[in-house]
Amino acid sequence: MSEGSVNVESRTSSQDKRWTIMAALLGTNTAIMLFQGIEQAKVYSPVREVALAIIAAALPFQGIYFLIYTFVLEHEQQLSPQRLQKLGFASALCQVVSYASLVAVAMMWYDLSVWVGISFALSSILAIFLIRAVMGPVDETEPAQS
Repeated sequence: MSEGSVNVESRTSSQDKRWTIMAALLGTNTAIMLFQGIEQAKVYSPVREVALAIIAAALPFQGIYFLIYTFVLEHEQQLSPQRLQKLGFASALCQVVSYASLVAVAMMWYDLSVWVGISFALSSILAIFLIRAVMGPVDETEPAQS
């Protein structure tokens, strides 16, 4: 195995984790749209309507994230650093919009029960901060922990 292939493997590892998180969000949001949409047709709720609109707005960004991810994987060697930076910014923006869909889930659960909604909202915020903190770039000059 060449040194370059090891670097690519470690570099894409954090990208794969982000991809997995985004895939989970996409699956969850699609399921919520399906089941809550059916429920909305039966029993109208204004809070659910707004929450479903937020999720519907996030779905295209989730799809675009996967397109960007695949495009970069396939063409990274041919892309200029400026183009990679723009694609990285677009990818990050798609992730933020996708994470915002969790607000919609919290809204629906808050409408169901105040305690469930508050618990979900607080734990989602903490989880996002945790994920962003541990998945950030690693400084190669940091001394290893023993």
